[in-house]
Amino acid sequence: MDLSEIENLIESNIEDADAEVSRTRGPHDDDHLGAVVVSPAFEGLSLVDQHQLVYDALEGKMTTDIHALELKTYTPEEYDG
Repeated sequence: MDLSEIENLIESNIEDADAEVSRTRGPHDDDHLGAVVVSPAFEGLSLVDQHQLVYDALEGKMTTDIHALELKTYTPEEYDG
């Protein structure tokens, strides 16, 4: 699955989200990915709920196209990257 496609899914399904997706095990491993997602929608949510928003945004791709996704979620106030 193309990384920009994953970023677009996240950004289009989570309010004002900015997503950056990378291959955590190198350029040829499409199954193990990492994502940094920043959105005001995460404000006041637990980490579990933040991650669930991202999984929901992926529209079932976690069970078909993505084997593992290492997530880091932030509100805009928390993110310094």
